[in-house]
Amino acid sequence: MNNRKLYDHKNVENQIYQYWIDKNYFSSYPDKRKPYTVIMPPPNITGILHMGHILNNTIQDILIRYARMKGYNACWIPGTDHASIATEAKIASYLKKKGLSKEKIGRQEFLKLARQWKNKYEQIIINQIKKIGCSCDWNRKKFTMDSIMNESVTKIFVKLYKEGKIYRDYSIVNWDPYAKTTVSNEEIIYKKYNGKLFYIQYKIEGENNFLTVATTRPETILADTAICVNPKDKRYLNLKNKRVIIPLCSRSIPIIEDDYVDMNFGTGCLKITPAHEKNDKLIADRHNLSVINIFDDRAIINKNGLIFNGKERFKAREEIIEFLKSKKRLVKIENYIYNLGISERTKSIIEPKLSIQWFVNMKDFIIPTLNFINNKKIHFYPKNIKKFNHWLYNIHDWNISRQLWWGHRLPVYYYNNEDFVVSETIEGALKEARIKSDKIFLSYKELRQENNVLDTWFSSWLWPISVFDGIRFPNNNEIKYYYPTQNLVTAPDILFFWVTRMIMSGYYLMGTPPFKNIYFTGVVKDKQNLKMSKSLGNSPNPIDLIDKYGADAVRVGILLSANTGNDLIFEENLCLKGRNLANKIWNAFILINTLKSGNCLKTNIYAELAIKWFDNKINKFFYKIEFYLKKYRFYESFMMIYKLFWNDFCSLYLELIKSNSRFLNKKIINQTLFLFKKIIKLFHPYMPFITEKIWKNFKSKKNENDLIITNLQNKYFFKKKLIKKFKKSITFISIIRNLRIQKKIKLLILSENKKNLFYSLILKLGNLSSLHVLKKKPKKKYYSLIFETKEYFIPKLLNYNKLEQKKKIFIKKIFLKQIKNKIYNKKFLEHALLDIVKKEKKKELDCLKKIFLLKKKINEF
Repeated sequence: MNNRKLYDHKNVENQIYQYWIDKNYFSSYPDKRKPYTVIMPPPNITGILHMGHILNNTIQDILIRYARMKGYNACWIPGTDHASIATEAKIASYLKKKGLSKEKIGRQEFLKLARQWKNKYEQIIINQIKKIGCSCDWNRKKFTMDSIMNESVTKIFVKLYKEGKIYRDYSIVNWDPYAKTTVSNEEIIYKKYNGKLFYIQYKIEGENNFLTVATTRPETILADTAICVNPKDKRYLNLKNKRVIIPLCSRSIPIIEDDYVDMNFGTGCLKITPAHEKNDKLIADRHNLSVINIFDDRAIINKNGLIFNGKERFKAREEIIEFLKSKKRLVKIENYIYNLGISERTKSIIEPKLSIQWFVNMKDFIIPTLNFINNKKIHFYPKNIKKFNHWLYNIHDWNISRQLWWGHRLPVYYYNNEDFVVSETIEGALKEARIKSDKIFLSYKELRQENNVLDTWFSSWLWPISVFDGIRFPNNNEIKYYYPTQNLVTAPDILFFWVTRMIMSGYYLMGTPPFKNIYFTGVVKDKQNLKMSKSLGNSPNPIDLIDKYGADAVRVGILLSANTGNDLIFEENLCLKGRNLANKIWNAFILINTLKSGNCLKTNIYAELAIKWFDNKINKFFYKIEFYLKKYRFYESFMMIYKLFWNDFCSLYLELIKSNSRFLNKKIINQTLFLFKKIIKLFHPYMPFITEKIWKNFKSKKNENDLIITNLQNKYFFKKKLIKKFKKSITFISIIRNLRIQKKIKLLILSENKKNLFYSLILKLGNLSSLHVLKKKPKKKYYSLIFETKEYFIPKLLNYNKLEQKKKIFIKKIFLKQIKNKIYNKKFLEHALLDIVKKEKKKELDCLKKIFLLKKKINEF
């Protein structure tokens, strides 16, 4: 047995984890037990994990380990996501550095490279998940582009298409010019932008008069196909049926009327650019306007942009403004703040674009999803998570096609140029195409599969079902046993991307929600209050932290940051606290393991009382911790165990069982070991490595289970009165100790009851020479002390200098005044750093506490 005072995680964690793997403890198979299923939100294969993943996976592991110890058939399914846009952007960047592009190397070579990328980073991610101690069923590991997943996705696409829920349409979409693909509304971050509003003159055809139009996007002028005014706007009644000349060319466009136009914006005249603005396209459809696209896939001006052909969109804007100035068509420029859409993955500015795309009709999914939520068939934690009824009622049809190569290719096959069929296989597609085209001898060579791939979330929304192969085989034993899952632990920022859509697919395919409970973690932030992410580079590498402090310590560090559903600030020093706790547990283990038994005839009444008290208290804690975990209050549940161990067990219990003898009664040692093992059980879901290591050293029987599968008790018997009396005694002892008694004195108690076990406790811990129970008040020379309706007496010979305490209070008050003069000074607050202000306020609080305690000490005495 290793007696080192410092716990050496490096010699424990890999060994213990491999032991669990070898014993097959993480694996789950359907049996007679109740299932407890968790599906891991699959991390993207774009690099290493960040602290947000560590928080999420730690919480999932706590739930799974606790359920396993409660006798459930615990099944935690891990996996990774192919992340179409993010992964393709990473690979494109890698190729660019080598002077290559995906177009140069071709589709097959690109996909081969993407597979290599996937294999590399998936292994890195899995190793990180293992490093933190996650007890996933690795036999069930899934990847969103595995063959089973691919077949499942294809099957659902075909099913939805045949039912009329998927359609193809020419529509305005959000275009990412860097990734050269569409993105969904939910994949756009909107930021306030300090832009400009340009007032531009359009000459009225056949007149010397001009019409002034305000726009934020002069680069789209050459795509204008009309100028629109509100029919109620009296300023422009005379313009009906007239036309204007576009100021950059000689093309004329009509002036039309539509109620959509806001008369109070700009000049009340709206330029209509149907190819580059969604609402403009709707107006164009109502008025049968032509459509002109002036951008290519990279947001570069195309040949329709005339002399600006080949210019980047924002460079073209600058040149167009200069051109308009030279032609005296620019009336004025105003500052204007508006929302600018940014692609979440590539940070490119989104460009609205008219394009042929594939969509899911969402109207059939809305009401059932709302029913699941409003009828509380799914429970949210925390409950104050923002409602998304408004989002569902205003949802747009889901654009599911992406102009990428990495992803699930659409099962759409074209023939005769634009005619197409939708089929699960190319063989089925050929049969359908022959029937539709009436060409019996149509060959495979004449079929062309759609180049687009599906939105990443189209495979992810099937995740709770597809991981059990419930789409290919809807009635298989696994889906019937494990579905619906118990918990989903996820971040709130993918509520609409993923969570809501999984609920939709659960209704559509299974008729039930995919999970019973959803726990939304807080967002992990750095000291500057910025979200930790790989792209910002402000997240420490979890592996570095684990190597330095240990996995258990990092898990504790992230838990100490977290409170239910709130955003949290993570700092590395919290991992240090975790390591200190691990060392404390290890030292307690060494101490207990070295306790010696012998012929100790003297009864240790302090130890017996301590054992009764602690056994009752820990049973009470079993009950309370289970209550907190059911409410997903992980921080509170952990802190209860932390304090129970540190304050009650180490600081109090172990002190009470010590004896003047070198040896302890064997019964006390065994009971101490029994209680310590109870603590280890409680700690295990939070700190799995050190607890399993200690348990293996304490295993008394060959057939005793390893800690990971040791059952936690289901019934909790405890005596409230005993716990309460003990607590009161400790409170009274602390009062006596706070008197700063230098030497042992006697204590007199006015009471009818001479037989009280807690008197012996007060005698030992109160640093008393003797304790006497009196029926009458003693005569002179005693100070009186009232506590909990009882009166106690201490000799007046006690050396207690009341004046000295008052001097201390006076000094503290002077210091407090100096602090207040500083922190309530406006100049100080305006110029001092936030951290310095916080430190000064903490000094103020500490000073107030000390003054309060000094006054309390005088009053108590």
